[in-house]
Amino acid sequence: MKGILVILDGIGDLPHKLLEGKTPLEAAKTPNLDFFAARGKLGFMYPVKPDFAPESDEAIVSIFGNNVSSSTRGQLEAKGVGIKLTRGDLTLRVNFATTDKKRGIIDRRAGRTLTSEEASILSKAINKIKLPCKFVFEPTIQHRAVLVLKGGFSDNILCNDFTYSQGKVKNATNVISFKPLDDDENTNHTVNVLNEFLEKVQIVLNEHPINKERIKKGLLPANYLLFRGPGIESPKLKLYKKWVSPSYMPIEIGFSLASGMSVFSFEYPKLKNVDAYANLHEGLKKACKFSMKILKKTHKKFDYAYVHLKETDLPGHDNKPLEKKEMIEYIDKTFFKFLKKFVPPKGIEIVVTADHSTPCKLKDHSAEPVPVLFYDNSPLREKRFFEKECRKGKLGRILGDELLEKVGFVK
Repeated sequence: MKGILVILDGIGDLPHKLLEGKTPLEAAKTPNLDFFAARGKLGFMYPVKPDFAPESDEAIVSIFGNNVSSSTRGQLEAKGVGIKLTRGDLTLRVNFATTDKKRGIIDRRAGRTLTSEEASILSKAINKIKLPCKFVFEPTIQHRAVLVLKGGFSDNILCNDFTYSQGKVKNATNVISFKPLDDDENTNHTVNVLNEFLEKVQIVLNEHPINKERIKKGLLPANYLLFRGPGIESPKLKLYKKWVSPSYMPIEIGFSLASGMSVFSFEYPKLKNVDAYANLHEGLKKACKFSMKILKKTHKKFDYAYVHLKETDLPGHDNKPLEKKEMIEYIDKTFFKFLKKFVPPKGIEIVVTADHSTPCKLKDHSAEPVPVLFYDNSPLREKRFFEKECRKGKLGRILGDELLEKVGFVK
């Protein structure tokens, strides 16, 4: 193996008062990451372009040298959960969410307390809805799901997730319906089917015993669905056939498969109670262990590896800097401790970066650049891997589609 690309999802951040004005990455104790930083080069990257806050799929697609329009979130996630698609099938990423008649959307993720069993039961009820077409509704991890409308549909539509529709529709509240973005008959038909589906879904979810029981327990009901990332075309991505990808989230699995990588995966731990962060820590533990296992098993067979650890993004969305710091420290003392022993004797190079910044105090993706570390066993330098230090690094400013070529992972 020549190199390993490690994406720490949403790792970029801003100074936070709970961390005495430091970012989670700066505040974290990361002796193993700092070992690599001291023997490499630092820089900062705009995953897609400056002044743009990318979604995970846009960032990863760009980092691997593709145009962001060459794929859609829905197509990648559907591919990642193994749904068989034909051209014209409309795919969308879905969130179980909570809505209220007076306040609209009050939580985009149903409080992060929707158990895997509850999501499965609700999904079975949703799949019984009658529409003028066949469809597949598949729950994935925690509050996430995928919808596929089978047949010839349009993806030139505005979805109902207000977070991703702001600025595209006038005078919108945070609850909007699907809208066509052109006058084509098929686009209007697609919107009508989706709005009919959404209307029927709300009835099913509001009346479901699962949600009535959640309300009794003081939990937010999962009584609404938010959709984004519509797509009907298969991704057209550059191929990376000499790469291995130990992936576990649908988006990364789908991207890796579409890019021709050899994918190894595991079943993510089910959320069995309301403690979403206990589930995330369990998932992170399993992901680190699994990634180490796959690297040891495959390093003689593949030239490069793509390792993507998702959990560090979630505390940013929830304004939990202490949780983010704790996750970074766990990754350092497990995964990067392993790499510290595994990589130098084999002459393997490492790139550590993020797909986007998710500052805790903003609770969303931002346009801030992400830190980059390129370990190539350079002469020892005194450095640490965090945002401010990376801004001064010798790698300088990088755009996402330049990264792999700049570090020599592609020619």
